[in-house]
Amino acid sequence: MSDALRVDEEYYTIKRRYTYADYLEWEGPERYQLFNGEVYQMASPSVEHQTILMGLSIQFGNWLKGKPCKVFASPLDVRLFPKKDKSDKTVVQPDLLVVCDKTKIAKGSINGAPDLVIEIVSPSNTHSELFLKFQYYMKAGVKEYWVIDPERKNVQVHIYENGRYITSLYEDNARIPVIVLAGLEVDIEALWEKI
Repeated sequence: MSDALRVDEEYYTIKRRYTYADYLEWEGPERYQLFNGEVYQMASPSVEHQTILMGLSIQFGNWLKGKPCKVFASPLDVRLFPKKDKSDKTVVQPDLLVVCDKTKIAKGSINGAPDLVIEIVSPSNTHSELFLKFQYYMKAGVKEYWVIDPERKNVQVHIYENGRYITSLYEDNARIPVIVLAGLEVDIEALWEKI
């Protein structure tokens, strides 16, 4: 086997790592996320998923009227570890997020960790993907992270407290207090009723 052939084989086995600058050049209707430069294509959300997202958006939006924090729904790029030259390699699109620090809100993205991130589980999500996202959210300093599972009708809530995350599970007709937005409680029974 010649050296040239060996080099070519090595070339094709190396995975390319992408940056936010690369990501901005991609065109088309597809949606992607980057985890440490690796590309993950996102599936189109289901009607059930979108129904829950709309219900949450309304609850958060109504409560936040006139308050400094802002709520956003996907699709919106969140650069967890932003760099000025756009060489950062982690870009996520949480289903819903709340940002209280106005300096993190840029024209085309959120630059830095949101205060609250909510993910709605879809059939296309894998446990490893959710675990991976959780690791990145923890590293970035997200204060509150929810995982809503419509099939099981439950919500896992992870709160960052004293250097670690404390997890609670809410089911059935529970009302979930939003720790980063003191005074707001989300009625999850209302979410299930809509689907």
